[in-house]
Amino acid sequence: MFNLRYHVASLAAVFLALVIGILVGLGLAGSGVTKEADLKLAREQRDSANALASARLSQIQALQKTQSAFAIAYPAVMKGLLTNKHIAVLFIGGVDGGTMQAIENTLLDAGAPLPVRVVALNVPINAQSLDTTLLGKGPQTTRYVGTDKLGALGSALAAEFEVGGKTPLWTLLGQQLIGERTGTSGVRADGVVVVRSAKAQQGDTARFLRGLYGGLAAGDIPAVAVEKSGTTPTTLDVLHDSGLSTVDDIDLATGRAALAFLLSGASPGQYGTGSGVDAVLPQDPSG
Repeated sequence: MFNLRYHVASLAAVFLALVIGILVGLGLAGSGVTKEADLKLAREQRDSANALASARLSQIQALQKTQSAFAIAYPAVMKGLLTNKHIAVLFIGGVDGGTMQAIENTLLDAGAPLPVRVVALNVPINAQSLDTTLLGKGPQTTRYVGTDKLGALGSALAAEFEVGGKTPLWTLLGQQLIGERTGTSGVRADGVVVVRSAKAQQGDTARFLRGLYGGLAAGDIPAVAVEKSGTTPTTLDVLHDSGLSTVDDIDLATGRAALAFLLSGASPGQYGTGSGVDAVLPQDPSG
């Protein structure tokens, strides 16, 4: 699978290197410095660059044809996939408007309402401040005190985020953890979409997030991490390692369809148009 933006940039680089190589070769040849062996090597390098550029161009054209063809089938493919499904969205970091719009489009195209809740998580966390808040509130909260309990705290918050209803930990810690929130916590989610808009985290925050991701993955509803095509470096590796399904091209029609399939019960995995994925699309769960 090929990432269109990456290969456009790569193709441009190949052509630039080719032009520079030709100009340098001609200059050296005109000066009498370059020997016949050097000219032969330059020609071989030019031919190799030509072949690489041709291959990359073919890949780009094939991907463009795939997206254009799929756009025609997209409405029929999406129809009714998520009718009446309640989907929650969790951002690790601030809300990214473009990604949020792509998620909302996915839900509307598949027959679902807009997200039942959207929460943007503040990172990095302040573990000491969280401990201070948790202390003295009874055994239900003090069991999460300590840096060695950050993973368990993240997992417990994940369960509350999915199930909704009474969310005592989110209620207690929300002022510290939540940067932005819309929707209601009173409705159980049928699926969760995760977006990591913040940079990779370390230390206490990384331990907390691993617990959060693992808790979402261990739930009994689909949990899918998404990013836009061409995101560099990718945000999805650590989320996939924690057990979440991933879609690396939510800005494309195939990416939106992949998300809808996964939220409707398709086989978990890594999907998209980037490298290392299982396929562009999961198999339609309806058969």
